[in-house]
Amino acid sequence: MLLVCRFRVSDPETFTARVEQALTLLTAQPGCRRGTLARSTDEDDRWVLTVEFDSVVAYRRAMSPFPVREHVIPLLSEALTDEPAMYEPTLTSADGQVEEHTSVLAEDAFTVRLGEAAGPATPRR
Repeated sequence: MLLVCRFRVSDPETFTARVEQALTLLTAQPGCRRGTLARSTDEDDRWVLTVEFDSVVAYRRAMSPFPVREHVIPLLSEALTDEPAMYEPTLTSADGQVEEHTSVLAEDAFTVRLGEAAGPATPRR
């Protein structure tokens, strides 16, 4: 799973210090593979934080320890909210090789409404 959070930042020095602490805490958690903070080359106040997890379960567990809830969750709550933050990889590539990943979402995942979910009616993609 890939967490993608975009930020509009007015104080880069303070922000990067907070993200460094957040990445230290998150990447110490089992199932957290890596994290990256990047700054836009087009707009100097735009930043993006990406964190890769082994699974949805690993993401949820990584967010559970108290120090993470104390330092990371408040930071993530400041992210821009005009688009989703969690994504699942469908294709990854390294050294000229592309790997396709099986989705963890059921085919009908976006058709079920609150109160109707009992489990996937259609197998995973």
